[in-house]
This record gives sequence, C-alpha cells and structure tokens, in this order.
Amino acid sequence: MSFTVAITGRPNVGKSTFFNRLLEQRKAIVDDVSGVTRDRQYGVAEWAGNSFNLIDTGGFVPQSEDLFEREIAKQVNIAIDEANAIIFMVDASTGITNLDEAMADLLRRSHKPVLLAVNKVDNHNRLMEASEFYSLGFEHIFFISSISGSGTGEILDAVNSYMKEDETNVVAIDEGIPKFAIIGQPNVGKSSLLNALVGKERTIVSDIAGTTRDTIHTHYNLFNKEFILIDTAGIRRKAKVHEDLEFYSVIRAIKAMDEADICLMLLDAGKGITAQDLAIFSLAEKKGKGIVVLVNKWDLLEKETNTARDYEKELKSRLAPFNDVPIIFISVLEKQRILQSIEAAIAVYENKKRKVPTSKLNEVMLRAVEQYHPPVVRGNAIKIKYTTQLPTNTPSFAFFCNYPDDIKAPYQNYLENKLRENFDFKGVPIRLFFRKK
Repeated sequence: MSFTVAITGRPNVGKSTFFNRLLEQRKAIVDDVSGVTRDRQYGVAEWAGNSFNLIDTGGFVPQSEDLFEREIAKQVNIAIDEANAIIFMVDASTGITNLDEAMADLLRRSHKPVLLAVNKVDNHNRLMEASEFYSLGFEHIFFISSISGSGTGEILDAVNSYMKEDETNVVAIDEGIPKFAIIGQPNVGKSSLLNALVGKERTIVSDIAGTTRDTIHTHYNLFNKEFILIDTAGIRRKAKVHEDLEFYSVIRAIKAMDEADICLMLLDAGKGITAQDLAIFSLAEKKGKGIVVLVNKWDLLEKETNTARDYEKELKSRLAPFNDVPIIFISVLEKQRILQSIEAAIAVYENKKRKVPTSKLNEVMLRAVEQYHPPVVRGNAIKIKYTTQLPTNTPSFAFFCNYPDDIKAPYQNYLENKLRENFDFKGVPIRLFFRKK
C-alpha cells in the first residue's frame, strides 16, 4: 500500500524532531539553527498496524534570494505534489508569521488533505495562545509537542483514517502475478531495460537524466514467463535542477516499491553503489521486498581476470548485513544477461513465497541451537524450544524461548545465517521474532 505523508512548514518549527519521533529513530539532524534540514529525509512510519512513507522537507521560505532556500522551496513543492496527505507544522511559541501564511496559501491551492500540527504546545498557556491558528482556516488542527510526544497519537489516527479512504479507491493490478519494479538512480538505464525486455519502445529513452515522468506498468507474457514490470521514474521536469531530480526519483522509487514484490535495483558499473542507492536498498529491505542487484553498462568497464568477482565482493561488503542477494552484471545496450536477470527475479519471487514445514524447520534450527547455545544473560541460560514460520508476506519465523528479550543481535544474525544456509531465501529479507514459550 503506497501512502505518502509529507511534513512541511517554515524553518525551525520542529519538523525534524517530529519526523524522528514518528520513525522512532534519530535520522534527521536536529538543531536550533534554522535551515539545518537541507536534505530530504524519508522513512517508513508505522501506526496501529499500518505503515506509510514519511518525507521530512526543509524549511519553506518563498521568494528567497538564498540559493539553498530556493532549492528547498522547489523541493517542498515536489513533496506536496507527490504526497497523499500533508502535515503542516507551525510553532505555538511564535504565533502566526508571514511565512506560515505563505505556506498555508500554497497548501490550500494543492487540494490535498492537510493536518495542521501546532507544535511546542507544552503547557496550558501555550494551548490558549495556540487557538489563534484556527484563523489559518484548516479543518483538522492538532496541538502537539514533538519533544515530549504529546498529541502525536491523534495526528497519526487522522493519517490512518485517510489511508483507509485511500485504500477504497485503489484499483488492484493483476492480482496473483509477480510485480517487478525497476529502481535506481536517474540515467542508469531503467527505461532501456524495460524496452529491451518487452522488445518495443514502451518508454521514451534519452540520455537526459530523468525522462520518465510516471511509473509505467507493463504486462510481460513471453517465453512462458508472466509478470508486471513497473518502471520507476528518473523524472526531471525541464525547469528542475539536479537536486530535485534525485528527490523525485526517490519518492517514485518508494511508491513503486510499495506496489512491487521484487525490486530490480539497477546500478551503473562505472559509478558503483552510492549512498543514495544504499538508502533505497535498505528501504526496500525494510519493506520486506525481494531484491536483485543488476550492474548495468558492464560492457564499458575495463576488465581483468577477477574483475567481476572483486566487484561483487566489494558490493556485498557495502550492502552488509543483508547481502544474500543475486548480483548480475548486465549490459542493456548489448542485451547481455538481461533474461538472466528476469530468471533471478522469478527465483527470488519463489524464495519469498517459500514455506518451510515446521518439522523440517525444527530439526534444522534446534540442531543449530545445540551446536551454538545463546549466551548466558544475567546468569540465565536461554533455552530455545521450538520454532515455526509465520503466515506473512515476508518470510518470518517465531522462536519460542524462556527469555525472549535477552536474545541479542549477534545471536539473531547467527540464526538468520543458519536459515539461509539450509533453506533458499536468496534475495529476500528474513524477519525473526522471539516469543515466550
């Protein structure tokens, strides 16, 4: 389910603190200096069993002379375009400012659902003063404190209600057929790969980064293989600069991921894997999607005997800890190994659906526990008695034991490695849960 919420507002109203609170991690840099958030931050937030994409934008300053502020204003416009709902944040301690009014004016014209979050309402006097924000004319207004977290539950309940409305309007696309999303940086050859696979010019291909404007769905049914290909955008509107382009591609990649079962992640062999690629990769993993890494433009690279082996080793070290993924070296232009990449995607799709019989699972995993017991914690010997696979979309396993909270990450990694050694989950994230027996 692809539902995206953007947090907007003028500089220094507490957007990043709120973003960190919803993600339950410190991802955005928080400081009292206005304009600290220049990069867009994105993550997946969860509430009441539903998850949604969250974007933190920089502080909005319209018609500014400052280059950074002009860039941020463009990006705020992009975020508003792409979001399903918007949290507009203001500051109770300063009251309504001209910048708040400019932002409110922009949001009213967007016709998107807007939740007005009045931040820093941490005492009764502030609550009284905050009532002036009703004059901005938004129907849904929430009095919150990003730092203490008060009021965030109500705003998340409102987001959930919009998600339910949105779900009723979603058209299902070919249920039961695997869906593969082609994701990656602009200009790595996503549209060319789609055209090479389908065998016709389905999308406009050019050397200008970001020609694709929307996600495009293509039904593939050749060589006894049937699936939906989702081409994500590297999008660039004519007037946009490089900064916006990346932002667009990431938002679109996130949306395509939500629709897909498997992500075909395209890299440029010459450039290798960038921080942006790693961010998209970890997001796909967090969303429980199967992943195949395709290194494109391999034909242009100078090669020696072990070039591919060394390249793969370096890639896997960058992707760790989740590096049990197929890596295929392709050339879309020369049509080298592109069908192999589809074979790999179908194999990963089968791995994602794999169900291990409980008897076999216990036989293998309890033997692994016998070989290497969990470390003793506070004098308690941890005993794992039983394990079972849970009925989820992403392979998930429950281990029943006497002290579930005391099983630390290194031992969890050991169990995951044993699962991967004995059962083929290549390309698929695995979830482990520990429960009281």
